[in-house]
Amino acid sequence: MAVEILMPELGESVHEGTVSRWLKQVGDFVKEDEPVVEIMTDKVNTELGAPASGILVKITIPEGELVEVFAEMGVIEPDEAKAKEMIGGNGGTGSAPAAEAPAAKEEAAPAPAAETPAAAPVASDGERRFYTPVVRAIAKQNGLTEADLAGIAGSGQGGRVTKTDVEQFLANRGKTPSAPPAAQSSAPVAAPSTPAATSKEFKAPSAPVEAGPDQEIVPLAGMRKMIAEAMERSSQVPVVSTLIDVDVTPLVEYRSVNKDVFVASHGVKLTYTPFFIKALAETLEAFPMLNASLQDGKIVMNKGVHMGIAVSLGKDGEGGLIVPVIRDCHTKTLVQIARDLDEIAAKARSNQLGVPDVQGGTFTLTNPGSYGAVLGTPMINAPQSGIAGVYGIKQTPVIINGMIAIRSVMNVVLTYDHRLVDGLTAGRFLQQFKQKLESMDFFK
Repeated sequence: MAVEILMPELGESVHEGTVSRWLKQVGDFVKEDEPVVEIMTDKVNTELGAPASGILVKITIPEGELVEVFAEMGVIEPDEAKAKEMIGGNGGTGSAPAAEAPAAKEEAAPAPAAETPAAAPVASDGERRFYTPVVRAIAKQNGLTEADLAGIAGSGQGGRVTKTDVEQFLANRGKTPSAPPAAQSSAPVAAPSTPAATSKEFKAPSAPVEAGPDQEIVPLAGMRKMIAEAMERSSQVPVVSTLIDVDVTPLVEYRSVNKDVFVASHGVKLTYTPFFIKALAETLEAFPMLNASLQDGKIVMNKGVHMGIAVSLGKDGEGGLIVPVIRDCHTKTLVQIARDLDEIAAKARSNQLGVPDVQGGTFTLTNPGSYGAVLGTPMINAPQSGIAGVYGIKQTPVIINGMIAIRSVMNVVLTYDHRLVDGLTAGRFLQQFKQKLESMDFFK
């Protein structure tokens, strides 16, 4: 019996992913648990094993396309004779089933026009629809049903419903175009406009994107698409950024003296980042609201500090940015944090991060100073309520007791969810973090 390859649930907030690469093609034999397809989400890039041994007879979702959680991506047939028959019936390729789609649409076309959209996510043209996490979140917040979503005319690629489509539908919901009395009396039995009609009436058609003479159109796909969607979700949160400068001269001197001994004793390099993580973890214990999150109108208070660290994927960072998590930083020593940091950085460089590595973060640290940036405003990793950005350390003239001294100074920026954190709390948080770094007051 044929076995479906289904999109698994790759995280608590992951509703869909992108098929970035098929590792096997139609007609190939695969063993159970052998990697068969590569899936990319905004949290992780992972290979999925085959659910059974057999021959891959169908690829339902081609490379570069979105797939919803628990949806079919392909089919494996354990029986070789049946597999050959299925492949032969499909013309020997996995694209044949897709070619049958137009015929299915033609058959569906004569359906009665008055038929209302079904409760399942099926559009009026009979096609199954998939919705991005952003669209799902907006729909949930505003009580939209699957039927409501199915009735919205999508302006995205392939008719996909976008965030803008849903917002326009919500803005126009309940509004009916006023008509002159004569027009109303002449058509007393006119049916009320459906959501689809309302959306079409108020939505101006979008012009297709075309390349100019010195341009090239490149699709937004893969990890870049996942990052874009995550950033769009985070952009919906009202945030404020606050800046403070920190004199890290004692930290610079300590590292300079001890970095060689540290490598010899513990087997990992001593960078500045473990110091930042340790100081942040202790400060977050004193300011728990910055370690919390706002979800579905409720505040989730986290008892542990699980620090997300923004790192680049791939050897040269060409794979995009990802945020693996170092768990229980509030209980760990500087040495333990340094080892954990070294481990996740190595996994990120070799694209070996798994789903557990990127789940459960409560606060995020980003370190643009490692590549020379001196100032910026980092974006929170929703639904977390805060992110700290540490920037380049520079030799700076400072007035101390009426005299000029050269000190090592860096900028620290805190971006926070203003629904949970007030400016006064944010300022006090930064002051305590600054005090810990300046006095090296995090060795216990």
